Amino acid sequence: MMKFIMMITFMIPLSYLNLYWLIQFLFWILSFCCLLFMSYSYMHINISYMLGIDLMSFLLILLSLWICSLMILASEKLFKMKYYSNLFLFLMLSLILSLVVTFSSMNLFIFYMFFEISLIPTLMLIIGWGYQPERIEAGVYLLFYTLLVSLPMMIIIFYLYKMMSSLDFYYLKFYIGNMYMYMCINMVFFVKLPMFFIHLWLPKAHVEAPVSGSMILAGIMLKLGGYGLMRFMTMFLEIGMKINYIFIVISLMGGLIVSLICIRQSDMKSLIAYSSVAHMGMVLAGVMTMNSWGMWGAMVMMLAHGLSSSGLFCLANLNYERVLSRSLYMNKGFLNLMPSISFWWFMLCACNMAAPPSMNLLGEILLINSMVSFTGLSMIFLMMMSFFSAVYSLYLYAYSQHGCFNSSIYSFYSSFNREFLLLFLHWLPLNLLILKSEVLTLWN
Repeated sequence: MMKFIMMITFMIPLSYLNLYWLIQFLFWILSFCCLLFMSYSYMHINISYMLGIDLMSFLLILLSLWICSLMILASEKLFKMKYYSNLFLFLMLSLILSLVVTFSSMNLFIFYMFFEISLIPTLMLIIGWGYQPERIEAGVYLLFYTLLVSLPMMIIIFYLYKMMSSLDFYYLKFYIGNMYMYMCINMVFFVKLPMFFIHLWLPKAHVEAPVSGSMILAGIMLKLGGYGLMRFMTMFLEIGMKINYIFIVISLMGGLIVSLICIRQSDMKSLIAYSSVAHMGMVLAGVMTMNSWGMWGAMVMMLAHGLSSSGLFCLANLNYERVLSRSLYMNKGFLNLMPSISFWWFMLCACNMAAPPSMNLLGEILLINSMVSFTGLSMIFLMMMSFFSAVYSLYLYAYSQHGCFNSSIYSFYSSFNREFLLLFLHWLPLNLLILKSEVLTLWN
């Protein structure tokens, strides 16, 4: 695993040469090199120093590399305008380095440290390349929501070290029945996921972020919360059986409320951001049931959401670059202007509403099974969430593609091959991975 980290580290000096095409090509190569490290179970392989990967780590590292390479592809405008593109590439490489170490760490302190480090490049992306003046406020939201709940976790990590004399995950298999420790460790993951009630930083950050910032937030940063919960929930089996139902209720109620909020959004990015909260609410509820179906469903849903949500943000940015507005009232009738892009809007909105053969469907089936086996009452909320997810996905598609196009659009340029490639590379793994879905259920 250390070899892989060193390969990424040696790419950092290339960012100063402004060869963005070379770095993007190397990212693709790394994505395929990552396949050589595949682990087929819960057991860690490729162990070196405090790093090693199991199936969950492998899938999320692969997703991180894929999304980061697509982020560079989506941000060509920065390189054309020479808008601090060297710094942008440096931040990309710093971010992927911190994410790979976070996902492959087998030591609690190293995991925590790089979990927090990954916040810094994301913050710089939002503040540096965001579109509106409110991006400073969005950055502060993102930073302080995370930092406020990180400090209790750090204190508990030191306490665990005092108790166990080691912070390796293998030594942390004992059961913790302490409510304070449960909240201190998991609260940071609830914020990152984000759980309803502490989700307000996410729509704010998404709306103000550039396309690359939105892609990394939706594609990877939310998955850090899910990964942390899945990793640590084995420590909390005893207390989890007593209080997890509270978080399941919050997630399902919140998912339903956020789905209704989606339907009244006029800003495309805001709508996609709120749909992320609804989807990750299902992931949280699945993890909190603490059964195999819930864990499998959460992992499949995290991968599926990372690709579909990132693709939708690319589409919203594609419209923004042409119309200079994210409002659905301005972005109308695109079927008349760009019918080929309309096709991709349809495909990705269909994936977002969990239509077959997307991985979202597989994730929802697993999560619904998990939650209904936990309590039959959850069926009411799950039924309504599934229905409303179709409603807001169709609303986004129909409102932006149908109707008369805006007569104030004076000049317009058509889509590029780069944009088709970008959307195709989001859609392809999302719909192909379901053909080999038994691999995704080997981790437990």
